[in-house]
Amino acid sequence: MAVPKKKVSRSKRNMRRAHDALKSHAYGECSNCGEMKKPHNVCASCGHYDGREVVDMDAAV
Repeated sequence: MAVPKKKVSRSKRNMRRAHDALKSHAYGECSNCGEMKKPHNVCASCGHYDGREVVDMDAAV
């Protein structure tokens, strides 16, 4: 069984874990309605993508 010869210090342990934190999601403003939306996705509030209406939100309700 593998057993460490020396105790790993808090500094070394935390440096190893430095990249394990959760990343925050990127959001951008919809060019049509101004709501926050994920990039490269259709806006959930108005149905626009890339400057044109993709989903008719009146018919979706």
